[in-house]
Amino acid sequence: MRTITIPTTDLRVSRLCLGGNVFGWSADRAQSFAVLDAFFEAGGTFIDTADGYSAWVPGNVGGESETIIGDWMAARGNRDQVTIATKVGKLPTSPGLAPANIAACVESSLRRLRTDRIDVYYAHEDDPAVPIADVQSAFDALVQSGKVRYVGASNFTPERLQASLAFAREHAMAGYSLIQDEYHLMERSTYEAGLRPVVEQFGISNLPYYGLARGFLTGKYAAGTTIDSVRAAGASAYLGERGDRVLGALRAIADQRGVTMGATALAWLAQQPTVSTPIASARTVEQLADLLPFGDLELTGDEIAMLDTASA
Repeated sequence: MRTITIPTTDLRVSRLCLGGNVFGWSADRAQSFAVLDAFFEAGGTFIDTADGYSAWVPGNVGGESETIIGDWMAARGNRDQVTIATKVGKLPTSPGLAPANIAACVESSLRRLRTDRIDVYYAHEDDPAVPIADVQSAFDALVQSGKVRYVGASNFTPERLQASLAFAREHAMAGYSLIQDEYHLMERSTYEAGLRPVVEQFGISNLPYYGLARGFLTGKYAAGTTIDSVRAAGASAYLGERGDRVLGALRAIADQRGVTMGATALAWLAQQPTVSTPIASARTVEQLADLLPFGDLELTGDEIAMLDTASA
């Protein structure tokens, strides 16, 4: 799998970032280990999770995904060969970005991940109740201590992101080096019109989540089709004329290239301005296999234009 360097960092990572939100949710421990093994064997080195994954599952408390990933790295002895991103702020029992909460939550994540450092530590969402100065100081302290290499932001408004980045730059702090926000062929306007100008201004990049529109862009969801998936309801929201146009364009390009529609959708995303590494999850090894061709797939200008037009 091709590797890239994330702008404003020295992180050299696989072009695909594996989303860990399914670990401990729709993928049990054995399934998760199988997916992680297959990803690593294919050259995948970048894994994304959060302390809140998967607290929404009955009986879970959060941290299940981190624990599985930590156990897998310990079992395989490969911590130094992978890049780990996790998040703070949305764990139901420890919400928000108060400095004391950030300091406590990073220790819990380090323990669950069975590591001495986190490569990317995101604010999972903004916390307007906490002054920007306090949040930035708390993250800067983690970087200075060596517990965190880089910090990122997720689900911020353009205004708050800009203010946070400007504050960190003015005070020579370790500010947000990257963001993680929803962006894909079915959801373009919010990012392109709002966040992208801020990302461009500060020279950072977006590592988009829901890169496959909750599975819709794989082509397996269609009107009148029932799919056994926890993502089915979210994916079905994209059914309709525009969705049909996008799927038609994806299918035409994928068939011509001999790859999957999912890999084609991720390739479009990776070639958008300010995007570095798309995030996609896989519940099974078979689902992962459909994504792996993206690792070295480059679309032509005509193919990108075709998808731009279909998704407009």
